[in-house]
This record gives sequence, C-alpha cells and structure tokens, in this order.
Amino acid sequence: MVTTANRPSGPLIALYAGSFDPVTHGHEDLIKRTLTFADHLIVAVANNMNKQPLFSVEERMGFIHECTNGDPRIEVRSFKGLLVEFARTLGARVNVRGLRAVSDFEYEFQIALMNRHLYPALETVFMTPSLDTTYISSSMVREVAKFGGDVSGLVHPVVAEALVERYREQAAAASGRSS
Repeated sequence: MVTTANRPSGPLIALYAGSFDPVTHGHEDLIKRTLTFADHLIVAVANNMNKQPLFSVEERMGFIHECTNGDPRIEVRSFKGLLVEFARTLGARVNVRGLRAVSDFEYEFQIALMNRHLYPALETVFMTPSLDTTYISSSMVREVAKFGGDVSGLVHPVVAEALVERYREQAAAASGRSS
C-alpha cells in the first residue's frame, strides 16, 4: 500500500522516450495527457546507432520543441544506452509508454519488467492514445509521405513540410546517382 508517508517527495518527473522519427499527433496526444498527472515531462529522443532514422536527433528534438510550443513543463533531451540509467540520472519516477494495439503490449510488458528489475523506483505507465490518433505510427507516416500522400492530419505542419522536403532530397539524390 502506498501512503503519503512512503511516497517520494518533490515534483513528479515523467519520462517519455522513443525514436520520434517523426513525432506524430499520437505522440503529441500522450505528451499533453502526461502533463495532467506529471509536474515535469522529459521527452527523450533515443539515439540508436542500430537504426537508420530519416531525421537526425537534433531535427527530431526540434520538431518536438515546435509541437510543444515551449511549454516550460516539457524538456526535450536525447539519450544513448539504457533508458533506466538515463531515468536514474534525471530523477524520473514514471516511464510513459504508449500502446496503440494489443500487439504492442507483450513487447512493452517485457521491457517494463526488465526496467523494474534494473531500476525498481521507475514505474511504467501504459497509456492508450486518443481514438482519433490510435492508427498513427511514425513508420506509417514515413511510408505515406515517401509516396506523396497527405500527412497533414497526422503530424504538425513543420513536420509535414520537413517530410516532403526530405523525400524530395532523397529522390533528387537517387536520380543523380542513376544518371
């Protein structure tokens, strides 16, 4: 039983980590809703060397800043390595994870259990997206944008513009190589 006597004092710092390649309206939804129970939110952009992201860490961080309108309760940082070590250094007590479908749960549940083993003070909170953003994923947004589809209802306008430009650059580079 958790009582006020054994609850940690101070502001509740939550961590929301991901690749955010790119940040979507679904991510924005979880960010806003996390601030209903957390005092401070750190949006942590993973710097994963095993992945080939479309956008650099700096670009992704910039998009998140743009989407969150400079809210002082939100901090955007990048990290490498174990999330739990990053969380420990920040004093984060909550790790927010989004679940769009039941298929996400098994993987996320295993990670949550490992994180609890490595850092018991960090609680994982699973959040479901709002109904109008449930179907949005970064990979689907990239796929639609790559083939010229309209992503304006899925991402912030700055992100939509950046997607169009990035795929335009890649197409120009590819046509230059094939000449």
